[in-house]
Amino acid sequence: MTVSRGEYCVVACAEAWRGNGEVLASPMGLIPSLAARLAKHTFSPDLLLTDGEAMLVGLDGTVEGWLPYRRHLALVTGGRRHVMMGASQLDRHGNQNISCIGDWQRPTRQLLGVRGAPVNTLNHPVSYWVPRHSTRSFVARVDMVCGVGYDSAAAAGPAATRYHRIPRVVSDLGVFDFETGDRSMRIVSLHPGVSPAQVRKATGFDLAVAGEVPCTREPTADELRLIRTVIDPDGLREREVAS
Repeated sequence: MTVSRGEYCVVACAEAWRGNGEVLASPMGLIPSLAARLAKHTFSPDLLLTDGEAMLVGLDGTVEGWLPYRRHLALVTGGRRHVMMGASQLDRHGNQNISCIGDWQRPTRQLLGVRGAPVNTLNHPVSYWVPRHSTRSFVARVDMVCGVGYDSAAAAGPAATRYHRIPRVVSDLGVFDFETGDRSMRIVSLHPGVSPAQVRKATGFDLAVAGEVPCTREPTADELRLIRTVIDPDGLREREVAS
């Protein structure tokens, strides 16, 4: 059975929540949302999902509980939330930009704004999904730090590193982490058909590599069934990630 690039990406994003236990999963965007549901369906059944407002919901959308704002903040500031969000720019130490392109005093492009990125990254794990891997998104230095990277957190001192963690970055080319001595971005795996040379050419900084780079794991037969018939029967994943 042929597996599409979009399906590899859904599984790779779902893996970010493996072993998390009972934490609030906060996926932002289509592929992360599909991935969180896949993770809860399979290897992370204790994940908490919300309706985007104040209700905890089950896999079918049934309300399972109430999550008042004060309780939500307790999860956010206590490390019991795992966000997967987007990034207009990411650098080699995981600093993320979603605010502006160019000098922030006179930007050439205005984006979403800083929003909750600093609080999120300093208080609980944050992973990233980048649907178009290029030198425009993977840059030597972000134009503005919104999500805090490992070097910025270390410079701010112990209070900034207590809950700070960037478990995974997933793009349409591969999977990356920061499990290196200097906490710089490392290639974990590449999706089928992607070469190390291709991903290096599409990245604005040197990526760390530990030995031979494996392929991103394939979805299991059950995961494919869930993706195709339960979680995303309309195939929206293929509109976001070209095969």
